[in-house]
Amino acid sequence: MSTLDDVDQWRAELESKRDEKDEFFADHPQSPIPPEERDDFDGLDYFDPDPDYRVAATATVHDDPEVVLMETTAGREMRYLRVATLEFDLERDDEDLEDGAFELNAYQMESPEEEPLFVPFRDKTTGQQSYQGGRYMELAPDRDLETGDEIVVDFNLAYTPFCAYSDTFDCPLPPEENWLEVAIPAGERFE
Repeated sequence: MSTLDDVDQWRAELESKRDEKDEFFADHPQSPIPPEERDDFDGLDYFDPDPDYRVAATATVHDDPEVVLMETTAGREMRYLRVATLEFDLERDDEDLEDGAFELNAYQMESPEEEPLFVPFRDKTTGQQSYQGGRYMELAPDRDLETGDEIVVDFNLAYTPFCAYSDTFDCPLPPEENWLEVAIPAGERFE
C-alpha cells in the first residue's frame, strides 16, 4: 500500500501540505474561516511532525458492513458503513506516553464513489489540545483493501473538521468505538 521509509521526504511533503492548507484557509472562497476573520488568520496550529505517529495498520475488511449512525454537531444523524477495522501499535520515544495496541474503524458513506476511508476519532488531547468534537483522517488506499493488508495511518495528517471554525458546517462526531484511551499529539491542534 504505502511505505514508512524515507522520513525526510515524508516530513517535506507534510510541511508542503500544511502550507497549502494554510493558503486555502486564508484565501479561498470556500474556506471555513468566516470572511471577516481571514485578514487576522495567520495559519493553523499543528503538533510538531512526529514519525512515531505514522504507523502501519493491519486491515480487517467487513464484507457485510454494518450501518453506523454518527451524531453531528447540529444534532442530526448521518449514516455511514463500517467498512474496515484498522489495528496498529504505538511505540513512542517519550516515556510519559503510553504504548500499546489500538484499533480504529474506517467508514464510508452508504453510496461511496471511490471515496477515501473516513476515520474520525477522539483521543486524550480532545477538548484540550485538539478540537472538542474530535479530529478526522482520510485514508486513500491505492487499491481495494483486503483483510490482512497493511495501510499507513499517519496521525500527523489528522485534521480539525470545518465546523470548529464556523457554525455553518455540520460535522459528524466520532462514534464511541473510535475513542482512543491514549494521547495522540500529532496533526492539527485546536485550543
